[in-house]
Amino acid sequence: MHIIYPSSPLRAKQPDELFAAEVEAVRAAGFEISLFSLEDFQNGTFRAIPPIPSNSDILYRGWMLSATEYETFVSELSLKGVRAVIDLQMYLSSHHLPNWYASLADLTPETRIFPPNCDLEAELRVLGWPEFFIKDYVKSLKTSVGSRITKPEQVVTVVTEMRRLRGVIEGGFCVRRIENFLPDTERRFFVVGGVPHVAIGDVPPIVFECAKRLRSQFYSVDVVQRTDGQFRIVEIGDGQVSDLVGWTPDHFATILANHFQNKT
Repeated sequence: MHIIYPSSPLRAKQPDELFAAEVEAVRAAGFEISLFSLEDFQNGTFRAIPPIPSNSDILYRGWMLSATEYETFVSELSLKGVRAVIDLQMYLSSHHLPNWYASLADLTPETRIFPPNCDLEAELRVLGWPEFFIKDYVKSLKTSVGSRITKPEQVVTVVTEMRRLRGVIEGGFCVRRIENFLPDTERRFFVVGGVPHVAIGDVPPIVFECAKRLRSQFYSVDVVQRTDGQFRIVEIGDGQVSDLVGWTPDHFATILANHFQNKT
């Protein structure tokens, strides 16, 4: 198993600062590491430092990649005679909300999916919900005006800000029904090879249920407690591009090693 990380934009032989502690931890756990310039990759050039050994299985850890970028990434690895552990279909099965929603619809807030060129304000009026949470297939708007609105006409500003700050709407729009959650109860879990892992404490039953239903080898599960006491899944993400929210790099490296280093 070989793990590849984005390099520092200024120092090609050093990891991006955000991933430096994790790189140190996974090396200590026994993984071989390579780096690549994300900027060069996005401009059409892919080069790993040091070169990836032939016939390796490759796990990516880094910034989110669009569907097109990830498809190119997998192709570049294949050209070098190595294999991505998470192929394009598996990546998108966790990375894009519509691909996991049907499997978990009873465990997560009700969601409607709309194409990027739709009249979203009109669609919200048809829904008639008292509140709406707006995101694309991957991200919500965590800055500016935010993603939570009470009036359909407010969605115009949200979408404008999403396009301004992100450049594109990835996939389309996901409109989620608002549920009332208890503050400071959201936690991130990782599922590796079908086994759920927790940073601290116990894994709640909802995460085990999620692990039964989703088949990706590596993904994150964000769980929050509702005001009625029920646990709810608020997000699934591909494990390669999920932040270590609530996790230490050492603990994260350990769960990767326990699965990927011991896999036969």
